Amino acid sequence: MQDKPTVLVTGGAGYIGSHAVLALKDAGYGVVVIDNLVTGFAWAVPQDVPFVQGDIADQPLVQATLRDHDVKAIMHFAGSVVVPESVENPLKYYHNNSAKTRDLIESAVAVGVPHFIFSSTAATYGIPEESPVRETTPQRPINPYGMSKLMTEHMLRDVAAAHAMNFCALRYFNVAGADPEGRTGQSTAGATHLIKVAVEAALGKRSHVSVFGTDFDTPDGTGVRDYIHVSDLAAAHVLALEGLMAKPDQNYLLNCGYGRGFSVLEVLDAVDRVTNMTIERKLEGRRAGDPDALISDNRAIMAEFPWEPRYADLTQIVTHALAWERKLGDIQGA
Repeated sequence: MQDKPTVLVTGGAGYIGSHAVLALKDAGYGVVVIDNLVTGFAWAVPQDVPFVQGDIADQPLVQATLRDHDVKAIMHFAGSVVVPESVENPLKYYHNNSAKTRDLIESAVAVGVPHFIFSSTAATYGIPEESPVRETTPQRPINPYGMSKLMTEHMLRDVAAAHAMNFCALRYFNVAGADPEGRTGQSTAGATHLIKVAVEAALGKRSHVSVFGTDFDTPDGTGVRDYIHVSDLAAAHVLALEGLMAKPDQNYLLNCGYGRGFSVLEVLDAVDRVTNMTIERKLEGRRAGDPDALISDNRAIMAEFPWEPRYADLTQIVTHALAWERKLGDIQGA
């Protein structure tokens, strides 16, 4: 007999969303998924999880789903995430990430869903003035992707002040890896995440890995980032849900990272070690807006929730990403 509430996961057929579905199921929660499958995959949703193919802006569909499944919380992952694309096509990002999320929040208010967990991003900080980055670091996005996410944070603040809803916005740093049991992983074609790109190159799906900038103010001259395993991130979402349910008058805006970083070259060296081969690296110029280092100050989330990351070792992250990439080849070839 299920004694935990049902959670709607938007974008649950995508990368992070599909891991959240597994984390919720493993923790005993009911789950229903809505995804328009623009970038997600129906096969990424477990067969015993109700799946609704549709758009979060379709309010009649969303509200019927919320009512039919007696949903008590929403985990919102649906949206567009490619930073360069957001610069080239800002209206797409303000439509998908801001306007549609506004419709989703309105549906939640209309039905009376009390808890909302939002997939935010460290991109809301832009080029931060300090590293590690604290939650109080000024948020000055430098691209439409970051701004579209920041707009949603502001919407949630205002809605939570006006309605019976509390929320948690988790600001992700660099998400990587795959489910350790091989149940899901990053599957989108043309992904831009470094570890995904590197394991694709290791398996011959790409000819090389581009290294954008070698003159950063870092020990080896390449950019340093805080890489977080996607399963640890999914676990943080479950803890955030439990925190919201325990304290219905409390809202959270929290960084989600490990509080330490690796450079581009350190990541590529790790992939070389795991695969016992050498990936071709092409040194190229910096991309506009790339900071030297982007590392989270994660003390707040560690203090608020009993979050104990299990896969913080870079070799683990790479090993799981590589295993999934091999399995994905079998799935795509089937």
